[in-house]
Amino acid sequence: MTEFTTVVKVSEIGPGQVKKVELGGRGPVCVANVGGVFYAIGSECTHSGGPLAEGELEGTVVTCPWHGAMFDVTTGEVQGPPAEDPEPAYEVRVEGDEVQVAVR
Repeated sequence: MTEFTTVVKVSEIGPGQVKKVELGGRGPVCVANVGGVFYAIGSECTHSGGPLAEGELEGTVVTCPWHGAMFDVTTGEVQGPPAEDPEPAYEVRVEGDEVQVAVR
């Protein structure tokens, strides 16, 4: 059975925004709101550790503010260099006003 932990309130991340949150002591993740649907991927760019939550979200793609690597927040897959490795993607659910992410 998958265990979920609440990481943020729905009201704290508007559509088109991303936010770095802690995943129950397992480290940070980047939560994205894409038109009211929430996704979570790793928060540090796989290219050189840039802060993805400080990047721009366009559609489903977040761009790292350091070197411009691009990742699909729905899958974690690389969408543009210089990154070569994908971000881990996490299962997300919404319960009331709570965004919850699966704990691995």
